[in-house]
Parts: sequence; structure tokens; C-alpha cells
Amino acid sequence: MTPQRYAYGDDPSQVADLYLPPSGAAARGVVVIIHGGYWRSTYGMELGVPLAQDLVRRGYACWNLEYRRAGNGGGWPATFDDVAAGIDRLAVAAAEHGLDLRSTTALGHSAGGHLAVWAAGRGSLPTGTPGAGVPVVPLTAVVSQAGVLNLGEARELGLSDDAVVNFLQGPEDPQRYRLADPMTAVPLGVAVYAVHGRKDSSVPLSQSASYVAAAQAAGATAELTTVPGDHFALITPGSRAWAAVVQLLETAADTTNPGPSSGD
Repeated sequence: MTPQRYAYGDDPSQVADLYLPPSGAAARGVVVIIHGGYWRSTYGMELGVPLAQDLVRRGYACWNLEYRRAGNGGGWPATFDDVAAGIDRLAVAAAEHGLDLRSTTALGHSAGGHLAVWAAGRGSLPTGTPGAGVPVVPLTAVVSQAGVLNLGEARELGLSDDAVVNFLQGPEDPQRYRLADPMTAVPLGVAVYAVHGRKDSSVPLSQSASYVAAAQAAGATAELTTVPGDHFALITPGSRAWAAVVQLLETAADTTNPGPSSGD
């Protein structure tokens, strides 16, 4: 299966690949895949390719998103601007291929989980801040795979050689941390399904657990599912952890935006 590439900017990292179900088949839903790698340029959208290939066979349309990361022009604010613009670019692809965007789930692994949850709440960001504005493509649910969902804790723990400080590039800017941290954005208006491996040594389970607890306390829809395996089992099709992710995506696919579809 050969995806179609779309650019949403001039930088080589400002691209997304669209994967479509077999010709003539209606999509079960649309999944925006946001890869992880602690926001560093060492890792790229290739991490999302096996996920997209598996999900397309299950009837989903997939939007495998790349973005600038720390080390290739990313970090604050570029990464946030890219994720917002990259998701909104999906509207163009949907119009060209007749995709219905009323069920659009963000699927993010590790740092991508952070960006997926952040993107789901960007409509409430203050005017003029990175990624703020009314989304062209509103997300209807998020599935976070071992997401870095508590930036304050991640910073205190110094996860992955102080990846949070490296990413946000402003350790003494509290406003920047507030705007970037999913913990300060609860409650979101969409469901967040957090799934985490019980043997994850890269992102502590507390990253998902603390977010879900805070979201539930604030009245949001949020669930935590723990699964066998390590950090990477969640992005390994065929694993028990991946099977749990697929189940959560099926649940998320039933969530729709009440607005008009892209073809209306």
C-alpha cells in the first residue's frame, strides 16, 4: 500500500502521509498517528508506518504525521504549530478523497501521546499562543500509548536526559510549561483513552495514571488501561498490547463530531 504525501509547510518535516482503505471501502474512522521519541529529531514518522499499515487493513484511514522536533528546528513553539497545522491539513486530503472526518481519533505514542492530548485541547488555548485557534479538523477522541502526559513530573524525574527541558527550551518560563502540559488543560471536551505497558521503563506508568486521575476528578471522560509489555509493545502490531490499542480505537471510532462531514 502506497500512501499519498501532503505537505503543510516548506520544511521537509512538515509532511503527512495519507493511508486509505481498499478502493471503494468506506473508512471505519480516521486515525491521526503522532509518533514519539521524546520530541527529538532522532526519531521520525517511520515509527508510525507499521501502525498505519495494520489499521488500514482493519478499515481505518490513517494520517501519519511528521513534525519538526528538537534538533531539526522543532521544540517550542515550532512543534506545537506544526502539529496543529498538520492535523488541519487533513481537511484538504479528506475533501479530495471523500473522507468523513466526524470520527477523527488522535493516536499518539510516548511524546506523541503528549502532542495528541495537547492537540485535542488546543481550541481553548489563549489567542496568540502556539497552536491556538478554532481547529479546522476537531479531534473526537484520543488514544494515548504510554504518553508523556504530566510534564511537571517528567521534568522533575529528568526523563530521557531532561527531554522536557530540551523540548521546551525555557526552563524558567512557567507560562510555557502551563500551555504545553496536558495536566493544566483538564477537563478536555473529548475522551482520552490512556494505555500503558506494565513493564515500561521509558515512560513511567504514573504519567498516564496521574493524568487520568486528574481528568476524572475534573469531570472529563478518561480511562486507563494497563497491558503486558514494555514501551514499544504498544507500537508492535501482533502484540497483546497492540490488540488493546485496537480495541480502544474501536471504542473511539464510535465517537463523532456533530458537525457536518467533510463532504457536506
